[in-house]
Amino acid sequence: MIATRALFATALVTLAPAAWAGSLSLPTSEPGPAYAQPVVESAPNLVFTLRGGVATTPEYFGSDDYEFGPDFGFSLNQVDLGPLKFGSPDPYARSEGVALRGSFRYIDERTADDNPELQGLADVDATYEVGLGVGYRSERFDAYADVRYGINGHESIVGELGADLKAHPSDRLTLSAGPRVLLGSDDYASTYFDVPTTTTSFDAYDADGGLISAGVEVGAKYRFTENWGVEGAVTYDRFLGDAADSPIVENGDQDQYGMRVGLTRRITLDF
Repeated sequence: MIATRALFATALVTLAPAAWAGSLSLPTSEPGPAYAQPVVESAPNLVFTLRGGVATTPEYFGSDDYEFGPDFGFSLNQVDLGPLKFGSPDPYARSEGVALRGSFRYIDERTADDNPELQGLADVDATYEVGLGVGYRSERFDAYADVRYGINGHESIVGELGADLKAHPSDRLTLSAGPRVLLGSDDYASTYFDVPTTTTSFDAYDADGGLISAGVEVGAKYRFTENWGVEGAVTYDRFLGDAADSPIVENGDQDQYGMRVGLTRRITLDF
């Protein structure tokens, strides 16, 4: 009997470590599902919209004859360059606020070869006006003031003031209409409205800068996709001040009309 108890005790001691180890071991937990961290998209550094198409305009400022020619446009939508931040990446955004903006205007060349009545006047090369402005934008109303400098042609400073009432018949279509005022420096007025000496068509005249013209623009923009669209406008302007008194304008037409239509392409750049 004693031998039996001893044998049982010996077996219990031998098996005990294994039993204890089994009771203290915890099952290894399976790894939980791995979730990808959300990607935070950084704002693009530069967003702008280019426009290219055709336009009908007077053959020169003051002419009563019209021609078709190329039309170019540029608008600066957003800049994000460190401390310099303004605008919205979406040119169709209905945001509200004041921000800087880009400004561009193309003026076709004026030559006596194309218009014999301009004999005696200096030819003026095609001009690319580039500049900046400040604008207020809202869902129903826009206003702006731009300053541009002419490159290659008149090489002077002009300013433009404008405002628009807007309507949105759909998410893709925007209609607008509002007044426009153009101001020019003395150099600008001299380039387009001076008559240095009396010619067969014009008396000598010296134009000063200031208020050049005032008018109205009616426009429409339609977006095909996020980046592509089409826009057009009909314009009316009337020369004022020294520009209106220039013999070039008096012999032609103080009232100037225009129409343009072109495709637009939004460009996004990340540096």
